[in-house]
Amino acid sequence: MTRSTAPGPAALSPRLPSPLQEVADDRFTRRGLRLLLKRDDLIHPELIGNKWRKLAPNLRAAAGRTVVTFGGAYSNHLRATAAAGRLLGLPTVGVVRGQELAERPLNPSLVRCAADGMRLHFTDRATYRRKAEPETLAALLRAAGAEDAHVVPEGGSNALAVRGCRALGEELGEHADVVALACGTGGTLAGLAAGLAPGRRALGIPVLRGGFLAADIEALQERAFGARRGTWSLDERFHFGGYARVPAELDAFAEDFTARHGVPVERLYVAKLLYGLVTLAAEDAFPRGTAIAAIITGTPFPPTA
Repeated sequence: MTRSTAPGPAALSPRLPSPLQEVADDRFTRRGLRLLLKRDDLIHPELIGNKWRKLAPNLRAAAGRTVVTFGGAYSNHLRATAAAGRLLGLPTVGVVRGQELAERPLNPSLVRCAADGMRLHFTDRATYRRKAEPETLAALLRAAGAEDAHVVPEGGSNALAVRGCRALGEELGEHADVVALACGTGGTLAGLAAGLAPGRRALGIPVLRGGFLAADIEALQERAFGARRGTWSLDERFHFGGYARVPAELDAFAEDFTARHGVPVERLYVAKLLYGLVTLAAEDAFPRGTAIAAIITGTPFPPTA
C-alpha cells in the first residue's frame, strides 16, 4: 500500500517551549506562594496543550495511515485529532461512545470533528468499554473500515504519548517546586513526572470519579519507561461529580479567574485544576516559598474571542 507523504507535525510550527507566565494572585501571595501558568494552550491554535504533546509522536508513527481514536461526545481529544487530520492531510476516524448518538443531531463538539473531516463511528457503551480487548478492537476497526489504521487510545495516552509529555517536565526545569495539572487518562502526568528535575514533584487533579487513575498512571509509566518515574501524587477531591460536570460554583470561579488574570479558563479540566490549587493554598498544603506551576492544557470550547 502506498503511504501518504503528508507533512509531519513539525510543519505546523508549534510554539515550544510554551510560555511560563507568573500571575499575582492574593490567594497565593498572602501565603508566601508563587503561581506560575505554563501556557500549553498557546502551543498551537488548534492542537492545544497536552493534545499536541500526546498527538505529535503518534502522528509521526502513523506515517500517513488513517488515525483511529476514541472518545465521548464532548471529547477534546477527538476534536484535536480531527484538527490534526485536516491540517496534515491525514484521514481520521473517531469511535464515539454511545450508539444512541447516531440517531441524534451532532453536538457542537462532534460537528467540529466532522467539519474537520473526521469520520464518526458510533458504538454501544458495552462494546466501547471493551475497546482495549484485541478481538473487540479488531471488530471495531473492521466495522469502521480502518483495519490498517494507526490506533490512538482514548485521551491519546499510550507509551508514545507519555514519552512525548516528558518534555513538559524538562521545559519547566527548576522554575517550579510543584507542577500541577488536571488529569483525564493520566498520560500527561505520567510523562511530566518523568521529566521533572530532581526535588520537584507533580500533582494531578483527576476530573473523573473512581479512584482508578493512580494504577493507570503507574501502568503507563511501566510501558513507557519500564518503571515508575518521578515524584507524583493525586488529589481526588475536585472532580465536581465527574467528567463534563460544571456546576455554577465552578463556572463562577472560572469567570472570576479570567477577570483577575485575563486567561480564558477551560471548564472541564483547567477550572478544576485551578479551583483545587486555590483550595489547597487555603488549607496551607504548600510550605511558604513554594513556586507552583499550573499547566494550562486547553481553552474554552467554543473558543472565546
